[in-house]
Amino acid sequence: MDKKIIYAKYIEELLREHAVFNPIGDWKEYENQVIINKSNTHFQLVRVGWWGSRRTHHCALHLDLKDDGKIWIQEDWTEIGIANQLVEKGVPKSDIVLAFYAPFRREDTGFAVA
Repeated sequence: MDKKIIYAKYIEELLREHAVFNPIGDWKEYENQVIINKSNTHFQLVRVGWWGSRRTHHCALHLDLKDDGKIWIQEDWTEIGIANQLVEKGVPKSDIVLAFYAPFRREDTGFAVA
């Protein structure tokens, strides 16, 4: 099976797992939204709602699956780190790019540079 298909399945599973967690803090009303664009391989977990009396719209996770089969993590506000969870599922670090780091810093992460 094509690794992109497997990786997309892993990403979707993890986003749905994270969607059941409640954010910490004074959240009155909110919802977690898993947004998946399968044709362009973009994946997001967005939190929308109210934090106290303030409206919030926050991207907790954003991943892209590139044509070369690499997973680019654009945003990750989870404690455990979705990159670590992907590695636990069997994705090699060489297929994961921590895109939220500047390119010159990525070589120090132990993950792919690009």
